Amino acid sequence: MAKNKQAVIDVLNQARSMELLAIGQYMNQHYGLDDMDYGELAAQLKLIAVDEMRHAEMFAERIKELGGEPTTEPAGKVETGQEVEIVFPFDAGEEDGAITAYNGFLLTCRENGDSVSVQLFDTIIDEEQTHFNYFDNVAQHIKKLGPAYLAQKAGTSSATGLTTQGFVARQAGA
Repeated sequence: MAKNKQAVIDVLNQARSMELLAIGQYMNQHYGLDDMDYGELAAQLKLIAVDEMRHAEMFAERIKELGGEPTTEPAGKVETGQEVEIVFPFDAGEEDGAITAYNGFLLTCRENGDSVSVQLFDTIIDEEQTHFNYFDNVAQHIKKLGPAYLAQKAGTSSATGLTTQGFVARQAGA
């Protein structure tokens, strides 16, 4: 049983590492797009990064439930300085790769008798598919419409409407 549990912990940690990279990548792109004045596109990337943060936490919680230690290392290095035309096809590729990997990880969990982790991967794969669809859609708009599409997005707001409070704000009673 310990061998089976370790195999599941290993794939959960691989997935967590991928999520940690995605968080950094998408936040970096969010800042870059905001600086380029593509607020609406930046805002969507920020929200997707928040989804990835939630995924990373879900994987960590499951790893801890299984008696493992969640990794803190991202799966790679953030690609910085990307132009808007590169961001969305790049991200679609990243999400497609994650979906493929997570489907393999799901099978590892199933083969090792961990239906809870199977369900976790199933849920997260659905959300990654939603991210892929968004990134691919924007990439296709940029490819087909180019400057006209980007001009429509320029000058839009990057506000996401998030009102989450951090620790300090909660302590202050805000």
